[in-house]
This record gives sequence, C-alpha cells and structure tokens, in this order.
Amino acid sequence: MTVASTASKSGRGRTRAKRLEVRVTAEQNSLIERAAALQGRSVTDFMLTSVQDAARRAIEEHHQLALSVRDSEAFVDALLNPQPVNDRLRDTVRRYRESAGV
Repeated sequence: MTVASTASKSGRGRTRAKRLEVRVTAEQNSLIERAAALQGRSVTDFMLTSVQDAARRAIEEHHQLALSVRDSEAFVDALLNPQPVNDRLRDTVRRYRESAGV
C-alpha cells in the first residue's frame, strides 16, 4: 500500500489530502466492486468506509485488551494483597447479613 499526497473534496466538504493505493487480485477487485454496487456506493466510498470501520474495530479491540490486562492485574493484586478490614467494611457486611437474613 502506498500513500501519496493529493487534494480533492469529499462528499462532506472536507479536503482529502492523502491517497492510499493497494494492489488486489482480479477476484478481490470483483468482490469489492460487487459489494460496492450492492450498496449503491462507489468503490472508493465502499473501500474508505470499510477500512475506517476495520481501523476503529482494531483500535477498540486493542483498547479493550489493554483494559482487560490492567484490570486482571489489579484483580490479582487485590487478591494477593488485600486491604485490611476496616469498620466501614464490617458495618457493610453486618447490614447485608441483616437484610439478606444470613
């Protein structure tokens, strides 16, 4: 994939200043053209939207993975190094047991 500078207006009035180029097989080209036609969109619009969606998903998956690792580490740390029981916790447990009938 190559990137080149160019300037054109998008459908929303924003200037597109970069160009992405990609080489595809004849089968890939046919598939992409068919999908774009089925949605009533140009190949450029179809490709741009599809790539943007994929990029957003990749970023979100990475973000979720980062949170999962951080959350897992915090959970394990809390299990291995619990905070000492304080009066507030004792009171909360007492109220729970009273309300739950335990």
